[in-house]
Formats: sequence, structure tokens, C-alpha cells
Amino acid sequence: MTRTQEWRLRLGLTEDDGTTRAEAVLDTGSGQLTGHGVARCNPQDVDVPVIGDDLAAGRAMKDVAAQLMRAADKEMETVGGGPAPGPVAPPYAWSDTTA
Repeated sequence: MTRTQEWRLRLGLTEDDGTTRAEAVLDTGSGQLTGHGVARCNPQDVDVPVIGDDLAAGRAMKDVAAQLMRAADKEMETVGGGPAPGPVAPPYAWSDTTA
């Protein structure tokens, strides 16, 4: 049985006086998750707006990803499963430093 879905992510960025803020809104069709991220330029550093955009956006999407993982854990618990104890190593490539 094949199942296809499309989720939409809207990402908004605002920059003001060396601080970039991002809001990521994930619409799953049955609900929404909103993540936030902030990046601040050190006053001694060269202001490169694209770096602030990348950092703030990445942090907002990481916030959404963490919310998705918590929701999946809760859903697994309702059917008798649950999260693995402790940090779980990724199957390949770079390690997840957030685990």
C-alpha cells in the first residue's frame, strides 16, 4: 500500500540591528508546528546577513524537528512503543551532536 503526503514549510526571516529571527511553520494538513530561531552578529564580526539567515533558519527548523520527534514519541507510546533509551547513533555519516 502506497501512501503519499505533502507537508508545507513556510519560513519567515527578519533582520534588525544585527539580530536575525526566523519562524518556521510546518503544515502537515492535519496540524501545524511552529519553530523559532535567532542569530546575533557579534559586534566585532563583519555583518554578513546570509550567515544570520542560515543560522536562524536552521535553528527554527531544528526546533520544528524536535517537536516532530516528541510528537512521534508520544504517538509510539499510545500504541505500546516508546523512544529508545539514551542517545541513538545515526545509521551513517556524521553524528548527531544534539542527541
